[in-house]
Amino acid sequence: MKAVVDRIENRIAVVLFGNEETAVNIPLALLPEGTKEGSFLQIDMNLDPDGEEAQREKISNLLDKLKKKNSS
Repeated sequence: MKAVVDRIENRIAVVLFGNEETAVNIPLALLPEGTKEGSFLQIDMNLDPDGEEAQREKISNLLDKLKKKNSS
């Protein structure tokens, strides 16, 4: 997906995504060094099944701890 930096205000970049130009505010620190107004960005997003499973396990463990704590 392509995106363009529309403007930068207070270290926040307003990035327009896709043909619809959906505006998203992104901290400038999260963008590549040298990003400026008018910069074009190539955005790649992929699902991470392993990361998702790890997150589910983490949440499940936290819920288990809360249940044990509340039943004491």
